[in-house]
Amino acid sequence: MTAPDEPQLGRYAVRPARRDDIDGARSVMLDTFYREFGHGYVPRWHADVIDPGRAYFDTPRQQLFVAVLDDEVVGTAAVRADGPKSPPHAPWIAARYPSGTTAQIFRVYVRPEHRRHGLARALVRLCCEFVAATDGYDVIYLHTNAAIEGAEPFWRSVAHEIHDGRTDPHHSPAVHFEIPVPGRRWSKPELG
Repeated sequence: MTAPDEPQLGRYAVRPARRDDIDGARSVMLDTFYREFGHGYVPRWHADVIDPGRAYFDTPRQQLFVAVLDDEVVGTAAVRADGPKSPPHAPWIAARYPSGTTAQIFRVYVRPEHRRHGLARALVRLCCEFVAATDGYDVIYLHTNAAIEGAEPFWRSVAHEIHDGRTDPHHSPAVHFEIPVPGRRWSKPELG
């Protein structure tokens, strides 16, 4: 149920997850892996999905956010103090975004029937506000699979491309982005 003080986006509440949201959030994530990504659950990539309590409630500086309609979780987004890994990503990407000082945005998923209501944008905004209010983060990083319909245009509307992995045959074809930390001076990194 939506509390009166929760941020509203039309009929939806967009807020930090609670422990009673875990099952609904996990369902959104797993459905996305199986129905949209086509690869299903992969243990080395998705440990946070199986145990979101440990990943987001018991680990400082990490947070899961949800979009809720009535009592149903229909969207997710998360922040983790974890940089990209090499492999599968290029070594220079992993070096540029070290774990600990990098806030990586993960799990930005909205059920198909709830898309086009601004939920992903609102969830990402909450992620960025969380990072700005949390000590120790220097940068917000994310990567996306451009083969997923709508993913690349969405991220281009809220973030700055750092590297298009589709041009690198030796590493992941993900497109890598940075988002400026709210309230901090930012300039597009020089890439070499």
